[in-house]
Amino acid sequence: MDKNDGGKEKRRPLEVFERIWSQALVAVTSAEDEASKVGARMADVAGWSQEELKRHVRDMAERLATQRKALEANVEEGVRGTLARLKVPRREEMSALGARLEAVARRIAELEARR
Repeated sequence: MDKNDGGKEKRRPLEVFERIWSQALVAVTSAEDEASKVGARMADVAGWSQEELKRHVRDMAERLATQRKALEANVEEGVRGTLARLKVPRREEMSALGARLEAVARRIAELEARR
């Protein structure tokens, strides 16, 4: 990695995204674990039966799953927007460019063969 601008490491956008995504998943998992513990304590305090606790946990798990999907969608949209602002080419654009380069290389080879 380059060490420019005062010794700060420049990271590729993908490495930064992977680190942030990993941290987000750890945070979500930790929150889910803590929610489970809080649910058990609430059941004790509220005097809920095992069935009531399961119902509340199921409802909470559904809400967390919905929120996780929303978080993933927001992150994906943010990454797409960032990549667009950085003008990082999409996979399709890179494939098209590769095909064009191959065509140019073939044409150059043909021209050189005619000499």
